[in-house]
Amino acid sequence: MPRPEVLDWLRNKFFPHMWCPGCGHGIIMHAILRALVASGKTKEETVIASGIGCSSRMPGYIDACTMHTTHGRSLGFATGIKLARPELTIVDVMGDGDCTAIGGNHFIHACRRNIGITAVVMNNNIYGMTGGQASPTTPLGAKATTAPFGVIDPPFDVCKLAQGAGATYVARATIAQPLLCEQYIKNGIANKGFSVVEIISSCHTQFGRRNNRRTPLDNLNYLKGASVPLVKAEGMAPEELEGKIVTGEFVKREGTEYTDLYLELIARVGGDRV
Repeated sequence: MPRPEVLDWLRNKFFPHMWCPGCGHGIIMHAILRALVASGKTKEETVIASGIGCSSRMPGYIDACTMHTTHGRSLGFATGIKLARPELTIVDVMGDGDCTAIGGNHFIHACRRNIGITAVVMNNNIYGMTGGQASPTTPLGAKATTAPFGVIDPPFDVCKLAQGAGATYVARATIAQPLLCEQYIKNGIANKGFSVVEIISSCHTQFGRRNNRRTPLDNLNYLKGASVPLVKAEGMAPEELEGKIVTGEFVKREGTEYTDLYLELIARVGGDRV
């Protein structure tokens, strides 16, 4: 049962939620709320942004300053808010398609700028809301409505993409590790810069029923069995890691945060912040 202080962050009038019973996104929402409470944040100083998709319905259920924006563009909206109000805590929730397909350029440039936003990428390897199409993270060989005989496109590694683009905090957990999800989100919020927390979720409705993981329990058991901590993975051969999900903190480094540079620029030219 959620703690009372976590329940205070919910918009009860919008329940029951629209997610399928057993969807992993509820676990992630709970982890986000626990992380915000543990970080001492208030609803008035917290922004939850999203684009379009199953995961992007989340701001409707959270009683904070929230934005449900357009597909793949939530980081653009969030960037504008952070530049105007850098003191706010901004968490941007997005799905794997929302983040790495139509939103791919926004994602890599937010990483490049190192702007103070925490991106929680809810990766269920599929376009769940719009019909089960393959996404940029669908594993090789997995079936989708657009790949009935199996995907042949190599998938993105979201964490490696974020690391290469310049994010200063990058971590991955799965919904089978809810406390780890909470800790990584909390660490991402504390980071002064762009943070990426990829959480491997599950969609038994669109992905699981086509790929021998028909129930929520099937998906949780799969994620438990496939997860390998980073410290262990570093000693494993590539063939041993095939099909595994490496979890852990991949990047923790300091960097100059973008809104600090923006404010310094304004002070230097003697203008007003816009």
